[in-house]
Amino acid sequence: MTKETSIILFEEKKVRTIWDEETEKWWFSVVDVVSILTESENPRRYWSDLKIKLEKEGSQLYENIVQLKLLASDGKMRMTDVANEEQLFRIIQSIPSPKAEPFKLWMAQIAKKRLDQLQDPELSIEQAMLDYKRLGYSDNWINQRLKSIEIRKELTDEWKSKGVKNF
Repeated sequence: MTKETSIILFEEKKVRTIWDEETEKWWFSVVDVVSILTESENPRRYWSDLKIKLEKEGSQLYENIVQLKLLASDGKMRMTDVANEEQLFRIIQSIPSPKAEPFKLWMAQIAKKRLDQLQDPELSIEQAMLDYKRLGYSDNWINQRLKSIEIRKELTDEWKSKGVKNF
């Protein structure tokens, strides 16, 4: 299963995400979303209370929530409750917040952008270049980086064609 982790900004607040190529789904950190929508001092506690409330209401939402490793604030990869778009929309509906509708629109834009990139891989390359520029890398560095990715891909493809399984 190939996963691509990233941090996406909503109104300049971080939302840790992970893209699963196999299922072609984005997974979002539930605690990050709860933090944005509630502005709670303790979003983990809010999420814990919300899970109990949903369970009492008969919702099976939490049973379908998965945990994946995402980068935590301490710099370590930690298991984190994540939800796909459908699950996250249900969670958002359960949180009274004026930010709920803008957040839904933001999620739809993220999903559309990724689907567009799947149909036209050149868009992914352009996005990578913009991201590297935003991080302050020079054009020369960016070009070298993209070239090294291309060369590594050619090398691993060659290894695969020769039957190498672990590289």
